Amino acid sequence: MVDVTIKVRLDGPYKVSGPAIVRDADGTAVSGGDPEEVAILCRCGRSATPPTCDLSHRRPDVDHAPR
Repeated sequence: MVDVTIKVRLDGPYKVSGPAIVRDADGTAVSGGDPEEVAILCRCGRSATPPTCDLSHRRPDVDHAPR
């Protein structure tokens, strides 16, 4: 069995590695199932492509999510 790992990146998104299925608020799968797949999930709430990260946290006007 392959493990799922969630890494919290300092001032950045969550990195989900492994065969997790990630669904958006409507229940639509945005990634998952493949043991080699990696999903990068927004933590700052500013992404135009939720739940995935679009690097909006790097903009200077964005307050970073606390650790």
